[in-house]
Amino acid sequence: MLLLAIYGSPRKNGNTDLMTDSFIEGALSIPGVTLEKVYIRDRAISGCLGCGYCDKKGVCVQKDDMQNVYPLLERAERIVFASPIYFYGISGQAKVFVDRTQALFMKKELAKSHGTYTPASVARKGLFLCAGATRGKRLFDCPVLTARYFFDAIDVEYEGELCFRELDEKGAVLAHPSALEDCRRRGAAFIS
Repeated sequence: MLLLAIYGSPRKNGNTDLMTDSFIEGALSIPGVTLEKVYIRDRAISGCLGCGYCDKKGVCVQKDDMQNVYPLLERAERIVFASPIYFYGISGQAKVFVDRTQALFMKKELAKSHGTYTPASVARKGLFLCAGATRGKRLFDCPVLTARYFFDAIDVEYEGELCFRELDEKGAVLAHPSALEDCRRRGAAFIS
């Protein structure tokens, strides 16, 4: 089983990265898992042009690092997508990444309209990890909605989210009483 981990934080080794690493640790405790990691911050990914090329062709006209990620998004049976909160949304880098999956959505829609769409033979599932600095009651509403539509666009069933408040300073998650262990447990459960 291929697990794809998408790191959406621009901050290396920050709270979101540590949460994702713990999640992966739990997932890899289950035999038969292979792992691919995508650090969005290390990729040259341009924003969507809104040009409509993918509406007609089912592929993105831009030739950047997203071209190497599309096959992973189509092949992975499990995907964990992680982002910190920036102004009650996912990070800008993560948003650019999500926007560029419009090409995969349109590829699916075009296949449906031509009668050539074949659903995946294996159930594909996705989970969202998120860390936010404040205690806002609705802190995760927008990012969770974005994650749900991201997974829907790439034909992956949304399995839920694991979100933690009041994690601002780099490494703050290390002092949280249960966050990293919760991530490890959720990673193992996500695979089994």
